[in-house]
Amino acid sequence: MNIVITDGFTLHGSDLAWDCFNSLGKVTFYERTPIADIVERCKEADIVITNKTPFSAETIAALPQLKMITVAATGYNIIDIQASTAQGIVVSNIPAYGTASVAQHIFALILELSNHVGKNSQAVANGAWTSAQDWCFSLSPIIELAGKTLGIVGMGRIGQQTAKIAEAFGMKVCYASRTVKEELSYSAVPLETLFSESDFVALCCPSTSENIGFVNKELLAKMKKTAYLVNASRGQLIHEKDLAEALKEGILAGAALDVLSQEPPSESNPLLSAPNCLITPHNAWISFEARQRIVAMLMTNIQGFMNGTPQNVVK
Repeated sequence: MNIVITDGFTLHGSDLAWDCFNSLGKVTFYERTPIADIVERCKEADIVITNKTPFSAETIAALPQLKMITVAATGYNIIDIQASTAQGIVVSNIPAYGTASVAQHIFALILELSNHVGKNSQAVANGAWTSAQDWCFSLSPIIELAGKTLGIVGMGRIGQQTAKIAEAFGMKVCYASRTVKEELSYSAVPLETLFSESDFVALCCPSTSENIGFVNKELLAKMKKTAYLVNASRGQLIHEKDLAEALKEGILAGAALDVLSQEPPSESNPLLSAPNCLITPHNAWISFEARQRIVAMLMTNIQGFMNGTPQNVVK
């Protein structure tokens, strides 16, 4: 099998090796692949490993030897699934590799909102403590999480892991989901109720054509002025202009985001300059352990395909 890795930069680093794929066939590795070079680089590929390099219907039609595309991520919107299916190409993805890492990052954001560790540490580094009159200070009020309510939108694997961490902090948990999880002890509530009653709202749902921009002016207006919004899911879930305006007007206390609607963002994105808005560069998923799991699952997907038992197939 000829295996082409189109954009290994997304996972590759000095701490992660791709050597394992050499046992499966001839491997050609590219750090990045411009769209104009996809067909030329993949024309002899039987299997392609991609993360962000797109495979449109036109591209797929130009690759008659291609038998499998395995996406090194959970999302597979970069692949034209209909065209792949029509051409008999198996497409697989990597589900559930980053559950623990993303839930951990959600709480890193929540803790920064509540304890301001980064802000206070930077103040100390800038000399604020050595020049202070008193033995202690805090640039912003510190919030105790115990007893506060965390509202989780989407109760899949990441939502459930986030809920477990919240319980360890003594928080109350409620959730809004397309389906009620009868096996869970948390309260399922309407979306509007969740936004109005929660002290922290965490978005843990995928982006679909139905929910793009659902966190809008009307929904944000239901939040407490002391409440915070956290998103480590998909940037498209939030109407960014509405959130920026709500933050400026003090409709809610703050937001912490790991994702934006366009990545990397445009300099004109209103959230980049919005008050009380923390933003990390879509790195909730990027722990070493999570990336190790991606590589291991890519191996499983390819081995399964080669053995006639495809794994994690997308249809």
